[in-house]
Amino acid sequence: MTWQKRRRGNWNGGWNNLGPLVAMMASSAGDWEEIGEKMRGGGSWQDGPKRRKRRGRMFGQGELRLALLALINEEPRHGYELIKAIEDMTAGGYAPSPGAVYPTLQMLEEEGKIKPAKSKAKAEDSETSGKKPFKATKSGKAELAERVEEVDQLMGRINEHGDRAEKVKERSPDLFRAMGNLGSVLKNRARAGKLDQNAMNEIVDIIDEVAKRIERM
Repeated sequence: MTWQKRRRGNWNGGWNNLGPLVAMMASSAGDWEEIGEKMRGGGSWQDGPKRRKRRGRMFGQGELRLALLALINEEPRHGYELIKAIEDMTAGGYAPSPGAVYPTLQMLEEEGKIKPAKSKAKAEDSETSGKKPFKATKSGKAELAERVEEVDQLMGRINEHGDRAEKVKERSPDLFRAMGNLGSVLKNRARAGKLDQNAMNEIVDIIDEVAKRIERM
C-alpha cells in the first residue's frame, strides 16, 4: 500500500521547519490554541495516563518505529529518504530528526524487522553514496500484516497533517514566505556558529517586540 501523496522541497533540518510550523500556528485555530496554552504552562501535556499521543507531537510512543517500518516495506529506503518521505507527507510541516530516526532503524534491524538492501546508487553519486538502505524482512512484513488497521490509521493521520498544511499555505502564502525567511536566517546563523547566548538573547528580544506589535494591531 502506498500512503505518500507529496514529493516536493528539500529537507534542510529543524530550522527550515520552524517557519512553516509557526505560520501554521498563526493561521490555524482549534488545537494550536490549546497547544500554545499548554506550552505556556497552562496545563499538562497529557490529559490522562492512558493517553498515547501527546498534543503537539506527530508521533506517540512506538509510532515512529511503525511508520518507518511501513515506509521501508513500501520500498527500500535509507535514513535520509525516510526523513524526506515523512516531510513530504506532511507538506513540509514536520520532519523527524536524525537523532530519532537512526536509533529507531538500528532497533528495527536488531529486532529482525528490517535488513540492509542492495543500493542502486552509483558509487560516484555524492547524494547517496555511503547511505545504507533497508528493506523489510518476513518478520517485519508479518508485523505490518497483523497491525494493518493501526498502520493505515497512523499513515492516514500523517497525510491529514499534510492536507491541513496545504490549506494553510493556500490561505497565507506570504506568511509562510516570511516565516520561512526567519527559519532560514536562524538556520544559517546556527550553522555558522553565530548563535551564542548574547545573540540568542537579542533575537528573543526582537521576536518579543514583534509579537507585541502584532498584538497591538
